[in-house]
Amino acid sequence: MILGLIDEAVAGGARQSKACELIGMEARTLQRWRAQGIGEDGRAGPKRSPENKFSAQERARVLEVATAPEYRDLSPKQIVPQLADQGEYIGSESTIYRILREEKLQKHREPSRPPTERHKPDEYIATGPNQVWSWDITYLRGPVRGAFFYFYVVMDVWSRKIVSWTLEAEESAELARAMVAAACHREGVRRDELVLHSDNGAPMRAATLLAFLQLIGVVPSFSRPSVSNDNPYSESLFRTAKYRPEFPRKPFASLEQARSWAAWFVDWYNTQHRHSAIKFVTPQQRHDGEDVEILARRTALYAAAKARNPNRWTKETRDWSRPQEVALNPEPGSGIASSEAA
Repeated sequence: MILGLIDEAVAGGARQSKACELIGMEARTLQRWRAQGIGEDGRAGPKRSPENKFSAQERARVLEVATAPEYRDLSPKQIVPQLADQGEYIGSESTIYRILREEKLQKHREPSRPPTERHKPDEYIATGPNQVWSWDITYLRGPVRGAFFYFYVVMDVWSRKIVSWTLEAEESAELARAMVAAACHREGVRRDELVLHSDNGAPMRAATLLAFLQLIGVVPSFSRPSVSNDNPYSESLFRTAKYRPEFPRKPFASLEQARSWAAWFVDWYNTQHRHSAIKFVTPQQRHDGEDVEILARRTALYAAAKARNPNRWTKETRDWSRPQEVALNPEPGSGIASSEAA
């Protein structure tokens, strides 16, 4: 029965791990049941009540105390020590909390707010260029202490190519809109084919940019607040930029100097930098499809080298196969490449 329900969910497009989580079991348990030929729910519940279970009278006493006028506005952490000072013990804090939860007597009161659950962003899988882009803005120190220049960068997640950039003296949603528009025009992006991911900065959430994305059919995606790991490709790109030997140790003297450095970096990154996550080809080569032939030649070269000296290889030659899929915020256990290495 259980296996049938999970198979039905997977056939309908659900992930096996999510289906198992909904039912309340581990995916590894499902694998063990399949190996053992178990078709029903093999989980066995407790056959008898625990010896230390509260009696009905003890439970009633907990509720009586917790709802008494002198205690009803206090948490169990306040109630337990006060009772102890009076020489009475009705249960631990965790037990009282559990009973109150079961009786639906726990409630957050203003100004205390219930904790906000931040859901992980949706998974997006790119199988080619111009399907998933990531963008962000990083600060570069200017000539005046406390003043910065702003380096806007849009990256193609699949190829790692910087498809658009600008460097300005201010953060602006209008500048971001113009940058994205230029990139979409250059790359020939068609409607309903592209996801644009970013963090939660003001320019990213601005109505100016979001209205434009809706107009041209680009799907916006956002990281959780203050979670940099949700936008790893852009974060890794900026780290690569600032750790280059050419990155100035002193603040940029002018906007023109900063733009000159940025233009050099973008050209170097796209056309010279061999990226470790895409088998050490340049982002431009992968974006244009030239990496297919390059990786094939490397594979043939290594095969020939092994044929000449087979004793030098104890295993297979180096894997130069092309990464076909790249995931942004992949689901756990998906097995799809998501390396942020730059």
